[in-house]
Amino acid sequence: MIEKHEPAYITIVEGPPPDFHDVSNEWSVAILEGRERAEIAMCEMRAFDGPKLVKRCNDAWREGRPARLDFPTGDGMRGELDIIAIRWEEVEEGHKVYLWVNI
Repeated sequence: MIEKHEPAYITIVEGPPPDFHDVSNEWSVAILEGRERAEIAMCEMRAFDGPKLVKRCNDAWREGRPARLDFPTGDGMRGELDIIAIRWEEVEEGHKVYLWVNI
């Protein structure tokens, strides 16, 4: 059984660190209303199964759990950020996932 506050993870196993783009604007900051820190960034990544990753996040949020991105930082370490929104699309190469994270 999953603990109530155990995060759902999306993990980038290999490759370079994600390229985060600042998207702090009215829409993205409104999602985090009431939270102290509201700096939002977006990254894109290829995925084997985009719908499964979206479902993982949606299931966690529905259960009151956080969703987190686990990624390489480029210096041999790992970083984690809270995912606040996710979507996917089918592209020529397969699936692309868009993640909005709280930095």
